[in-house]
Amino acid sequence: MGVEGCTKCIKYLLFIFNFIFWLAGGVILGVSLWLRHEPQTSELMGLQLDGEQPPSTFYVCVYILITVGAVMMFVGFLGCYGAIQESQCLLGTFFACLVILFACEVGAGVWGFMHKDQVTQEMKTFYDNAYSSATLASLIPSNERKEKAEGVLKVFHETLQCCGTNKASQLVLMPRGLCPKSESFLEKITQTSCHGRIDELFTTKLYLIGTVALAVAVIIIFEMIFSMILCCAVRNSSVY
Repeated sequence: MGVEGCTKCIKYLLFIFNFIFWLAGGVILGVSLWLRHEPQTSELMGLQLDGEQPPSTFYVCVYILITVGAVMMFVGFLGCYGAIQESQCLLGTFFACLVILFACEVGAGVWGFMHKDQVTQEMKTFYDNAYSSATLASLIPSNERKEKAEGVLKVFHETLQCCGTNKASQLVLMPRGLCPKSESFLEKITQTSCHGRIDELFTTKLYLIGTVALAVAVIIIFEMIFSMILCCAVRNSSVY
């Protein structure tokens, strides 16, 4: 005997929410793959200076999102099928998966909040190391480390359209052709510092990750409530 009355409405609401959940998983998977292969980020993350690479903290967040998106798509399909079939076993499994997913998301959110400034700070440090290597070794006519550091700086400058960390460093880099080409004198003297550009780049992306995670958390809460109500209703209806 199937569920009736208000519980039947909850059944179809759960199916709709699960379909939205499945779509949200697809969106998260797509956004995380875009973040992983987005040209600006990929260009910077692929740099290397004397065996040292840019910090991987940002990509850790992205890989977590890719996993979450894939799991959400699977769990969403499981929930849709369980709701339509009114299967107590599938609904119970679905609820358990939601609890685990919600706990993981809360844990990842806490970790992300605690390390929210670490990504930008580590990237700034990597840029500063390249700047120091390119400028402190400038008195040596031919220096392999200096050439590699200049190459790293050029990638930063061309990718982010910035130069140096302040006006003084820009005056050092401009005569050496390490700053982006400017069509006018005004553009040369008003170039943005790379520290500011790094802040913009990663802060925007981290806010995007946070917004997606919050939306998913709200959907998961509703899913947990509806699945538990429907699971109890199916169990009670099977008694009669």
